[in-house]
Amino acid sequence: MKKKKSYFLSSQKHVAASNQPLVFFLFICLIFSLTGARLFWIQIINGSYYKKLSAENRIKLISNPPIRGRLLDRNGVVLADNKLSYSLSIQPRLVTHSQWINLRQSLSDLLNVSINQLEIAFNRSNSDTPYKKVLLNDLSEEQVIRFKEQEGNLFGAQIDIGLVRNYPYQSLAAHTLGYTQLITQKEFSNLSEKGYKLFDRIGRKGIEAAFEKELRGKWGGEMLEVDSIGTVQRSLGLKLPQAGKDITLTLDLELQLTAENVLSDKVAGAIVALDPRTGAIRAIASQPTFDLNFFSQPFTNNQYGNLFLSSKYPLLSRAFNAYDPGSTWKPVTAIAGMESGKFPPNRKLNTLPCIEYGSHCFPEYNKRGFGWIGYEDALRVSSNTFFYQVGVGSGSEALYDAAIKLGFDNYTGIETVIDENKGLVGNKKWASEGRGWGNPGETPWIVEDMASASIGQSVVQVTPLQLARAYAVFANGGYLITPHLVDGNTNWRSEKYMQKVDIQETTLATIRRGLRKVVTSGTGMAIDTDNSILPTVAGKTGTAEDSSGGDDHAWFACFAPYDSGEIVIVAFVQNTPGGGSVHALPMAKEILMKWNELKFNDNLISSKD
Repeated sequence: MKKKKSYFLSSQKHVAASNQPLVFFLFICLIFSLTGARLFWIQIINGSYYKKLSAENRIKLISNPPIRGRLLDRNGVVLADNKLSYSLSIQPRLVTHSQWINLRQSLSDLLNVSINQLEIAFNRSNSDTPYKKVLLNDLSEEQVIRFKEQEGNLFGAQIDIGLVRNYPYQSLAAHTLGYTQLITQKEFSNLSEKGYKLFDRIGRKGIEAAFEKELRGKWGGEMLEVDSIGTVQRSLGLKLPQAGKDITLTLDLELQLTAENVLSDKVAGAIVALDPRTGAIRAIASQPTFDLNFFSQPFTNNQYGNLFLSSKYPLLSRAFNAYDPGSTWKPVTAIAGMESGKFPPNRKLNTLPCIEYGSHCFPEYNKRGFGWIGYEDALRVSSNTFFYQVGVGSGSEALYDAAIKLGFDNYTGIETVIDENKGLVGNKKWASEGRGWGNPGETPWIVEDMASASIGQSVVQVTPLQLARAYAVFANGGYLITPHLVDGNTNWRSEKYMQKVDIQETTLATIRRGLRKVVTSGTGMAIDTDNSILPTVAGKTGTAEDSSGGDDHAWFACFAPYDSGEIVIVAFVQNTPGGGSVHALPMAKEILMKWNELKFNDNLISSKD
């Protein structure tokens, strides 16, 4: 019996041993079957889902914008810089639809914004940053503090910090400094190769546009590895942005503030003050003006329309726009007369109540005339009939040649040339070509045109900046300078930027003496009433009929000191009847007083050093 039991046990062991490979095989088959089923589930059944997750678990490039360079006045005072801006954003992948409904309500209550506004922003497409949507821009400090206090309960939302352009003096030198705006889709297609982003800003006007390349800097960025729900796993590399360069302007803040102040009560006008020795602009202002910070913050369509479609044209720089110059043009006619040889410096002419040219009798403004006078007295009393005779007698070609020598009918060379009007000096060639509106050969030059051109009316249009450049020739001894807003490393006294004007010394001296007489005993006497606080001045008043049909313009152009010529000032008041001596001269006088004060203070500091 024992033998049978032993045999049975031995037989079982043998069977078990012989079945081990089969069991192992079945176990392996089970493992592979389970693995295959899992792979089938992943690859076939849910393949698209996991493919999407895999694709989203990838590297993201986060761009870091550069800090835009500042704009400084000549003494280092900041005229344009950057300030922090706070925006509210959300990562949609972190929030389900039901969670968004609750989050939206919480944000609306906390930040005092409408649910509708948040919903519109949430649904707005943003292909540049699909993992993040900006809900609100330009948050107030109070809103930021409220958010930070409740941040733990606002999962999915975050506060982003950025930089926007800031102009501490708001409207000061607005047309000169310019502003920045978001680039358009069309611009982006051309600028993307230069490193611009879709939501980048670009200098649109003034210095901001002219020096865009230097101011903007270079973008930086960080390479991040993120998972399928947008959570950052690690940083793979960081490139810091390169800040833009600061630009130091030739403007003097104190003089600029004075210019803005004297213009503030005028309907429209401009002030230009420059150094005739180099062309450096010390002040340039235009009225009406606008707050540059308008472009650094959100605005409505109505606000945009009120600025861009205003009948007052606040975005138009009157310093760069062209107008009838009136009697401030008479020195140009004087040059034509003397340089043509037809009316030499010592020539005297009989001034009359009016002189007939063509079908019109052109009057003397006092209706009587001034008798026999020469150039100096003709400038002093601003005789019309004297300069009618000189202009008509010299002819269109001589007058145009004199104007070109002083830089008229051309751009001045200023850095912001994109904003500058070329002006107009009418002549026979221009008229024969149709005057810009007619057919060639149908609008000939007539003697009435020549008479009007002689006193800066109708067919002559100049900008305040052009006039300042021309009067710098009388101030500096006969050199045509290049007006500029940035000195940089440029030698502005070199022949490239400062050319000797081809006129005789006797011509220049005669005009200078005449301009001095204007303020000592002529139409500009009001500026020379107190020599104890002002340097010796020479200049010319002007009252110009508006050829477009509006009220008269008022002008005054001057330079000082008379002997050394260190400052040129042009004051212009648009469509303000009363004359240059009444409206424009007092403005120039205030600028001159401030300039003299600043010069005195500078000399005082230099003497102490």
